[in-house]
Amino acid sequence: MRVLLTGANGYLGRFVADRLLADPAVQLTALGRGDDADVRFDLASGSPGALTRFLDAVHPQVVVNCAGATRGGARDLARHNTVAVATVCEALRRSGCGARLVQIGCGAEYGPSQPGSSTAEDAVPRPGGPYGVSKLAATELVLGSGLDAVVLRVFSPAGPGTPAGSPLGRLAEAMRRAMQSGDGELKLGGLGAQRDFIDVRDVARAVHAASLSAAQGVINIGSGRAVRLRDAAAILARVAGYGGSLHELDGPSGGHHLRATIGHPRTDPDHAAPVAYPYPDGCGSWQQADVRTARDRLGWRPRINLEESLADIWMEAACRI
Repeated sequence: MRVLLTGANGYLGRFVADRLLADPAVQLTALGRGDDADVRFDLASGSPGALTRFLDAVHPQVVVNCAGATRGGARDLARHNTVAVATVCEALRRSGCGARLVQIGCGAEYGPSQPGSSTAEDAVPRPGGPYGVSKLAATELVLGSGLDAVVLRVFSPAGPGTPAGSPLGRLAEAMRRAMQSGDGELKLGGLGAQRDFIDVRDVARAVHAASLSAAQGVINIGSGRAVRLRDAAAILARVAGYGGSLHELDGPSGGHHLRATIGHPRTDPDHAAPVAYPYPDGCGSWQQADVRTARDRLGWRPRINLEESLADIWMEAACRI
């Protein structure tokens, strides 16, 4: 099976590439902006016609799109998450390769949900920020393209390679600093949010399964269990061997703003200002995926628990100089 993978050097893309390369039946070609890609091409600025010519030459049976941006202003997010996907869809429509498209979406497309609820694929998306809006627009482009396509809505990825700027990455970095300085008390803010964390290696397994399946539409990829960030911090302290106390500092009454984003140590002057929204992903205080569709249509279930994911995050943070 010939597979074209975009975004192979990204956080999720690296693990997807490893998973696909482990399948001896897969012949993988990586397309991206970096020098180490098999083919250099910028989906945000390249023309659909140029991509069509490449598709006709390589003739992949599956295109997996892991490319995109999680940070930046609305313009950059729209270019890398929406315009890029429009280019992919148009190129596939023009091409004679007939490839199946596996698009990586995200849980932020749904926006905030009712605490205690599980969000299924038929929920009306109401993204609470520009990132979720840009990803939802991409999903709508894919669903309306007429292509053989599936969108995997990945909730909160965790595990090795977790970006230092993510909530779990910040928790690990704050704990590393506390242990390095011998600080017996770690003061953190914004730990009340609850998120559905899913290991990146489980996400890669889901992409592999989706590539081989005939499933179409939207499929949630998550653990099916919301975890409070303060509980994740306690697990991280245990796996790290941090013997100090975790002290949570609550935000101002009303909860509209916090002086630090989720997981930022309040004692670090670098992170004390400016004032930031407590939920930068636009998902409010709670997110939990209903993952029954992934089980039923992909034969997929998460295998790696959060403690193992956090242990890998800690191992990388502890090695950081």
